[in-house]
Formats: sequence, structure tokens, C-alpha cells
Amino acid sequence: MLTLDQTMTWFTACRVEDVPENGGVCVKYKDEQIALFHFTRREEWYATQNLCPHRQQMALSRGMIGSHEEEPKVACPFHKKTFSLRSGECLSGDDYVIKTYPVKVENGLVYIGVEE
Repeated sequence: MLTLDQTMTWFTACRVEDVPENGGVCVKYKDEQIALFHFTRREEWYATQNLCPHRQQMALSRGMIGSHEEEPKVACPFHKKTFSLRSGECLSGDDYVIKTYPVKVENGLVYIGVEE
């Protein structure tokens, strides 16, 4: 939720075809690395921080995406801890949470919203 002192900035992350189907890429915005996922099986887009909080590795964009029941998730490629692509909650039973970002697609371009 945005408060009065925060504004949402939408930046152009890439073209739709730059992201593999059912996969992810790393996008840089200022000093942040953001993992962007095109979940084509669900016809949805998601963005999260790229940093895995468990081992402090920039790796989530290389993780495998799938579903846990109806929840879209990403699994870190190194230790397989899974995170909700919607809420950022760790689905592996740990207290870790990752940051998520809104995503929109317009005219073949993918935009990610960041609070500034």
C-alpha cells in the first residue's frame, strides 16, 4: 500500500520476448537487482528481489517457477527454498520474506513498479 510520501515509478524493464517462457531474467534498476518472471502456463508476470535471503546470493531469477497448490512460486536454484511470487512469503516453512513488485505489460514492453 502506498502512503502519501511514497510514489510509484514504473520503469521499462525489457521487451516481452526478452524473458523466456516459464522462466526469469535479472533486471537492474538503479542499485537493485530484480528477478522478473513470465509464468506463461498461468499467463501471468511477477517480479521479486533477486537476492535470496537464505544464503544472500543474487540467484532467484535463475530459479524454477511452478505452483504450490494454487500459489505461484519460485525455488532458489541453490538450496530449493521456495517463495510465493505474489506475497514473497517463504513456502518452505522458514521466516524469510522476499520483496515483490507490481508488473504490467503494454505494447510488448514489460514495466515494473518501484516505490520511491
